[in-house]
Amino acid sequence: MSEITDPLLWVAKAEEDYIVAGLALRQKRPLAYTACFHAQQCVEKYLKGMLVARNRTFSKVHDLLKLSAECEQAGISLTVSLTQLDKLSAYAIRIRYPGEDPTLDEAHEALETARAVRQFARKFLGIK
Repeated sequence: MSEITDPLLWVAKAEEDYIVAGLALRQKRPLAYTACFHAQQCVEKYLKGMLVARNRTFSKVHDLLKLSAECEQAGISLTVSLTQLDKLSAYAIRIRYPGEDPTLDEAHEALETARAVRQFARKFLGIK
C-alpha cells in the first residue's frame, strides 16, 4: 500500500464506509455484520486521516486501540472510550467468519461509536 498523505482521501473512504454501515441497518432485513464491519472501517480510516493531518505515520493495523494510542501521542485526544474502540476493533476480523455474528443492538452501538468518532474527526480536520 502506498502512503496516502492527503487526509481528505482518508475521509472520502471513511465516509463511504459510514454510509454503507447506515444503509446496512436500514434494510428490510438489517445486515448487522455488514454494519459492524463498515463502522470499524470508518473509524480506522478517520483515525488514520487525523494522523496523516498531523504528518504522522501510523501502524498498518486494524487495531483501533493501537491507532488511538498513536493519536494520543500526536496530541489527538478522542472523545470515545477505549472500551467502545476495543469492541469496534473486533469487528475488523473476528466477525468476518461464521459463528461470530453480532446482534442488531451491537450493530447499532457500532454505528453510534463510528458516528461519534466521525463527528470528532471532522471537527478536528475542519470539515463540516
